[in-house]
Amino acid sequence: MDSTELFNILALLKTDGVGDVVAKKLINHCGSAENVFQSKANHLKAIDGIGDVLIKNLRDKSVFEKAEQELRYVQQEAISVLYYQNDNYPGRLKHCIDGPVLVFASGNLNLENKKIISIVGTREITSYGTNFCKKLIEDLAVFNPIIVSGFAYGVDIVAHQAAMDNNLQTIGVLAHGLNQIYPKTHKKYVANMQSNGGFITEFWSNSNPEKENFVRRNRIVAGISEATIVIESAEKGGSLITAMIANDYNRDVFAVPGRTSDKFSQGCNNLIKTQRANLMTSAADLVYILNWELSEASKSSNEKTVQKQLFVSLDNDEQKIFDYLQKNGKQLLDIIALECDFPIFRISSLLLNMELKGVIRPLPGKLFEAV
Repeated sequence: MDSTELFNILALLKTDGVGDVVAKKLINHCGSAENVFQSKANHLKAIDGIGDVLIKNLRDKSVFEKAEQELRYVQQEAISVLYYQNDNYPGRLKHCIDGPVLVFASGNLNLENKKIISIVGTREITSYGTNFCKKLIEDLAVFNPIIVSGFAYGVDIVAHQAAMDNNLQTIGVLAHGLNQIYPKTHKKYVANMQSNGGFITEFWSNSNPEKENFVRRNRIVAGISEATIVIESAEKGGSLITAMIANDYNRDVFAVPGRTSDKFSQGCNNLIKTQRANLMTSAADLVYILNWELSEASKSSNEKTVQKQLFVSLDNDEQKIFDYLQKNGKQLLDIIALECDFPIFRISSLLLNMELKGVIRPLPGKLFEAV
């Protein structure tokens, strides 16, 4: 996108009465933002919902001065601009009717990865939530997902840090312009974030972290990803809004359950109870529901590691059988019992449990193999 078109898009977005939905209508009908300003009133009135007041606002020349200021900032700071009609715009966000027309980005982003998950939750994360979040991301690392969150206190920053600890790309979605960082105490994470992903926002450089911006920000968090995971939440909170938006976008939502007496498990428990979120007890739940698979390059070297990471509840006897099948391939039930030194009644019970855990599968003729 050249600077002239960006200039006109910025001016259009600064026009009173023009939000993302209306801007898309105008651009789609007229062919470009520049054409919107040049179109005659009768042509614009043919668009559903466009009336005299908005047409009058489109004649306001002051928006071009504001657009020029922002364009100068974008160019001086080498900000990447993602336009909803361009290929570099986040794929899933294109399908959100109220997705932003423009997304400003900085860092080392690579949005070609289709495995993108958002992790949200309370700003007052507990040790339970911290440990779960870190373990979840560690276990998912073999799938190389992009981890998205809001760069806020609590769950957000734990998720970003865990992603970086596991050499994963992570993206912070900001509720303000790229010329500042909020909260200020998180400035120490910025350099690593820029190297391992970066930041995106729809807000201009003169936008401060106002309360209403965080709600708007949440639709990007929900819309950019394949699934949203709520780690911990009180009965009310911004992460629940993100979950609701993800529901509206027909995306998968997961919630981590907790004790009914725990304040920051109430929101998650309610999401599960009202069937607005899948129950999440481990990374295996997400992998199963999203039907993720390792790439062929990763399978040979990481398959055993993946099983250990995702299905950590194998007892010693089950682990013995799993290791045997990993080493020897598909085997008869009787041979497994003989080689692993278990009686038939015991091996049958163990194999059934392991099948339910998803680490082995039965084959015709009493054969079994590790998954």
